[in-house]
Amino acid sequence: MNEGTDSPLVDPDSFPSWIIFEDEHILVLDKPGWLVCHPSKNGPWSSLVGAAKEYLGVESIHLASRLDRETSGVVLLAKHRGAASRWQKGIEVKTVRRSYLTILEGEMDGSREISTFLGKDPMSEVFVKQRVTASSRKSQRAESLFIPLEVRNGYTFALVLTKTGRKHQIRVHAQSMGYPLVGEKLYGRNETYYLKFCQGGWKNEWIEDLGMSRQALHGRTLGFIDKSEVFHTDLADDMRSFLFDTMGQHKEVVDTIQSRADELVLRKWSEELGCMEGHEEVFRKGSNNK
Repeated sequence: MNEGTDSPLVDPDSFPSWIIFEDEHILVLDKPGWLVCHPSKNGPWSSLVGAAKEYLGVESIHLASRLDRETSGVVLLAKHRGAASRWQKGIEVKTVRRSYLTILEGEMDGSREISTFLGKDPMSEVFVKQRVTASSRKSQRAESLFIPLEVRNGYTFALVLTKTGRKHQIRVHAQSMGYPLVGEKLYGRNETYYLKFCQGGWKNEWIEDLGMSRQALHGRTLGFIDKSEVFHTDLADDMRSFLFDTMGQHKEVVDTIQSRADELVLRKWSEELGCMEGHEEVFRKGSNNK
């Protein structure tokens, strides 16, 4: 795929290889970085939704979960309103969660749980840019947990769990901690990279400063926290290459780290489910006493 300001075009022959799971209700895909989810002006094969509609031969499909353009990983499309409602409701009430894998600049020495408010950054030239801000009528609470999985050669390979799904949440929180994502143009060292990218696309000479041509963020897991339906996708090739070439890791070690991350995710989800079930029981008892 070409890296530039326009959405890349999907090769119809490669699309089936992105399918993680499919039945009569849902289509779960491994979205590559650089591909937008929503339909664009450049035709059906320029977006994930457009390509899925062409593949299925349907007029409409429901995007139950999405990822930013540069983020790779699990995306779920629903084939009918009932399936869309089930997953979207789960996201809304927090019984459906995501986990992410990321590579950060700097060596993080321990887990970090971040709870802040996010809002627009009035100091930035970029309209969509967010920042950590005070609680206000316009700001939104955002909660993230960063867990280092491997720390080597000035970088941290980390698992990220989110309790909220705010715009650019992980990227803003990473920058606020002083550990921006590798490949970050907007929430990294200098936002002028993002402005230049919007004007003229990617420039190969930036790789020395940024490390990767896109932000190193991958949606590893999407599923219900009761583990009734959970989907995984392997770390994207460009992030694996960074772990091999820059952090000096080996394939077998990376695979083991991913498995360990999955175990951590399921353990955290089980803990949260136990807390949620306890609250539901209290609520039911309170209702019965009225």
